[in-house]
Amino acid sequence: MFKKKECVAMLLAGGQGSRLYALTEKTAKPAVSFGGKYRIIDFPLSNCINSGVDTVGVLTQYQPLVLNDYIGNGLPWDLDRAQGGVKILPPYQGKNGADWYKGTANAIYQNLQFIYNYDPDYVLILSGDHIYKMDYDKMLKAHKDKGADCTIAVIDVPIEEASRFGIMSVDSEDRIFKFAEKPKNPDSTKASMGIYIFSKECLAKYLIQDAEDENSSNDFGKNIIPAMLANGEGLYAYSFSGYWKDVGTIDSLWEANMDLLGAHPTLNLADESWRIYSRHTANAPQYVGENAVIDNSSITEGCEIYGTVRNSVLGTGVKVLAGAVVEDSVIFDNVIIGENAKVSYSIIDSDVTVGASATVGKSRTDAKGITVIGTGIDVPVGTELADAKMIYNAKDLKEA
Repeated sequence: MFKKKECVAMLLAGGQGSRLYALTEKTAKPAVSFGGKYRIIDFPLSNCINSGVDTVGVLTQYQPLVLNDYIGNGLPWDLDRAQGGVKILPPYQGKNGADWYKGTANAIYQNLQFIYNYDPDYVLILSGDHIYKMDYDKMLKAHKDKGADCTIAVIDVPIEEASRFGIMSVDSEDRIFKFAEKPKNPDSTKASMGIYIFSKECLAKYLIQDAEDENSSNDFGKNIIPAMLANGEGLYAYSFSGYWKDVGTIDSLWEANMDLLGAHPTLNLADESWRIYSRHTANAPQYVGENAVIDNSSITEGCEIYGTVRNSVLGTGVKVLAGAVVEDSVIFDNVIIGENAKVSYSIIDSDVTVGASATVGKSRTDAKGITVIGTGIDVPVGTELADAKMIYNAKDLKEA
């Protein structure tokens, strides 16, 4: 027997994450590490429980094993509940056979029964690849106050970046009268954050209609929102002014990690009033050698630093050996940087060993781009790996 909920959240976490290249070769994008001791998905899950939303369906598809294992029963986010909690929702075989999720709208459509089980008045749709802290309850209150059919969270972006987003034009009451998906000539700076609140009946109606349209892309931005707008439904914008970043690219993931080091004052993960929870369990102490140098860096538990670390974010269990230098880089868990090695302007995935005297990347001022090394790779002693390289496997090292 399911207990009725006022609001149920549906978290879209099945995207391939192709723009993160080697980092998502074996891992779903929402399970990618962030900030030393978090995963990207920690942010929407923590926002849910902090906002009083205790029923969350996580829609998975691409490389789900790491993500499924990480979420587990939801205990770290207080989502291990008999009534509600967090549930993994992969594509499954129904009476008409198995079918992959075709788009964001189709993914929710295939899981309407999960929503119906809790008979909610409202459905919160979230993306699993954004770094931000947001009170969804305030957005829900605005939705109810307006009597909206759909409320879309928006953030102001520079006009020169607006073409990258779904852009909304609103009237004095914040009612949306125009929506354009990645317009070439945007006439507004209100960008969709990929966060929606729908009244349940309206959502179900449009999802069912969309599923019956063979020509649809089954996407919220391309199909559902335009259809609702064309039919005169009550669509409203909810403005958000805090830190928010789509970390779906290598550059944006690197930038968001750097923001943790003080470049962006509103990204404060030490704020106990709005905690970001994670499954991070490392209790080992850090060790800093007598000749070590650490400057403007985040060093997680279990790290051993004998060399130099500048302007970098290090995950759990990273070892930087004597004479090694790490600068302007993001290093995931259990990485070893060998003696006299140098790592610059790079992202290094977990369980990588950089051999002694190896060089990875160039200084940020000289590099053409960020160097990325995928999980589990051993970089041989003395290797010189040029900047802006994407290393998936040992073969890529030989060709680099």
